[in-house]
Amino acid sequence: MVIFLDIRQLETFVQVAKLKSFSKAAEKLYITQPTVTGHIQNLEREFGTILINRSGKKTSLTEAGSLLYKYALNIINTSEMAKFQLDSYKGRIQGHLDICSSSVPRKYLLPKIIKEFMKKYPNITFSLSDKDSKEVVKSILDGENDFGIVGAKYLSNNLKYLDILQDKILLVTPNNKNFPAENYSYLDKDIIFSQNIIMREKGSGTRELLEKELKNHDMDLKRLKVISIIEDTETIKNLVRLGVGISFLSERAIKNELELNQIKVFNIKSLDLSRKFYFVYHKNRRLSPLGETFKNFMLDYLKNQAIQ
Repeated sequence: MVIFLDIRQLETFVQVAKLKSFSKAAEKLYITQPTVTGHIQNLEREFGTILINRSGKKTSLTEAGSLLYKYALNIINTSEMAKFQLDSYKGRIQGHLDICSSSVPRKYLLPKIIKEFMKKYPNITFSLSDKDSKEVVKSILDGENDFGIVGAKYLSNNLKYLDILQDKILLVTPNNKNFPAENYSYLDKDIIFSQNIIMREKGSGTRELLEKELKNHDMDLKRLKVISIIEDTETIKNLVRLGVGISFLSERAIKNELELNQIKVFNIKSLDLSRKFYFVYHKNRRLSPLGETFKNFMLDYLKNQAIQ
C-alpha cells in the first residue's frame, strides 16, 4: 500500500492532538473548522484507521493516532528545519518560539537570554509559559511542548536533560531580631520546626529538593508548621519580609531583597540544597529548528557569560 502524506494534513493532525480540539486547531492554523475535519478524515482514509476519538467536544488520540503522532512531529520538524536552513542561507530567520519554564528560570534567568537571542534574531517572536517543573516535563512527554527549562529532574527514558546552571536553595527569613545571625550562616536544622513555614506548591523543583533532603535526614515532614502553600515567589518574599513566616527559595530569586536588607538568608546544617537548572527535551523527537537554535544559543551564552 502506497501512502501519500500531505504536510498540511499532518500539521493539522498535530495541532488537534496538542490542543485536543478541532476548533482551537482551526484558530491556531488560521483555517476553518470544516477544513480541519477534512484534513483529519483524509489522513484516516489514507491510513485506513481512526486516528482521533471524537466524543462531543472532547478529542483524544487512538492507539494508531499516538503512533502516528511522534512520526508526524518529526516529519514536520524536519520540513521546518529545511525551510529554516534555507531562510538562514538567505539571511532571513523568523518564526515563533514557545518557551516553557518553571518559575525561577522564567523570572531570573530567561529574560537576559531572550534579550540577547532577540538581538541576534530580531524577527523572532516568542511566548513564555509558566509551569512548575513537573508540569513542564508532562507537557513535553504529552507532546504539547518541544522543550522546557526546569529546576528538578523527573526521570524518564524518553527525556534528555542538559545541565545549564548551578543554583542553591536558602532559608529565607525576615530581617528582624528573631534572626540575629549573619547572612549565609549555618543554622541548626531544628529551627525549621519552630517557625511558620510558607511552602512552594507540589511539583516545584524547590519543594522537591527540600522534601528529598529532609527525608534523607529522617526529618518528619509532618512536623513542619506549614501555614500556606503559594506558587508565586514574589508573594512568598513579601510575606516573609512582613514576618508572616519563613520559606525556602532560590538564591537567584532573593538578590534584590537581600541587597535592600529586607530579608535574611541562611544555610541549614547537614542539608545539601544545591541544585541545577536543566534544558529538557524528548530524546526521541527532533526539536523544531527554532528550538534547536535556541538551545544551542543558550548553552553558548551560559558557557561564556556569568548570569548576575
